[in-house]
Amino acid sequence: MEEGNHSEVTEFILSGLTDRPELQVPLFVVFLLIYGITLLGNGGMISLISIDPRLHTPMYFFLSNLSFCDLCVSLIISPHMLLNFLAKRKSISYTTCAVQMFLSIAFSDVECLLLAVMAYDRYVAICNPLLYTVTMSRHLCKQLVAGVYAVGVVDSMIHTCVTFRLSFCSSNIINHFFCDTPPLLALSCSDTRINEIVTFAFMSCITGSSFVTVLLSYVCIISTILQIRSAEGRHKAFSTCSFHLTAVVLLFGTFLFMYWRPTSSYSMDRDKVTSVFYTLMIPMLNPFIYSLRNTEVKDALRNSMKKLLTNS
Repeated sequence: MEEGNHSEVTEFILSGLTDRPELQVPLFVVFLLIYGITLLGNGGMISLISIDPRLHTPMYFFLSNLSFCDLCVSLIISPHMLLNFLAKRKSISYTTCAVQMFLSIAFSDVECLLLAVMAYDRYVAICNPLLYTVTMSRHLCKQLVAGVYAVGVVDSMIHTCVTFRLSFCSSNIINHFFCDTPPLLALSCSDTRINEIVTFAFMSCITGSSFVTVLLSYVCIISTILQIRSAEGRHKAFSTCSFHLTAVVLLFGTFLFMYWRPTSSYSMDRDKVTSVFYTLMIPMLNPFIYSLRNTEVKDALRNSMKKLLTNS
């Protein structure tokens, strides 16, 4: 069959997390709650950063963009997933599937690269505090964020194009709850070796470069912190990085498990659970990770609540 002929498939069927009818409604309730918390947490973080002048710093500028990415990933995946829990026919059109894949990859890449940018920001703040304001200028921060989004869009476009050039002729049932690269490659009746190489190469480049940036930044950060004589000073410096390190471990660990393996070793049922973690759980957890141990965010939230109660 000629590669690139898509006439056989005009829509896909998403198998979802489970085919057990008795679990559909309970799972709908659980993931609706996760979706609501994600929207409230990330939307609240973006709003708080925008209205509080004390949070108008490079670190919180990057954090607001991270919350925006988490919000978008949830909006891309959750509504269709929730609908499919209750729908009898869990279909998604060919075009919608391609768009969902494009956007989910783009925002996942952006989130990964933003964590590297935030690591560099912490490196400058701790290792070169006197030059921090000059180095991390507003102009540079905007350029970094624009570059991160550009890389995410280009990478996602390449992944989507090489995936949807394949033929899907044997079946249109995707063993997943959204349109992701591995289940689509498993579904194709075309030769997917080029796709596997492209996926591995680009994911290695983006994830690897981000990981190296984070690693080198924290080697310098830890070295600098250990030179601080005051125990209180060391604790304060470590506390400003702890939430970022937690987010890094969660996201990078999941990405490494998901994509740095050959397609033949994938277990789709296992990877669906992993996908739930990085597409739905991490976006829900990030606002809490960045706020629970962050006194500036908690103070800003308290002040905002006081103003709201006073005005009401």
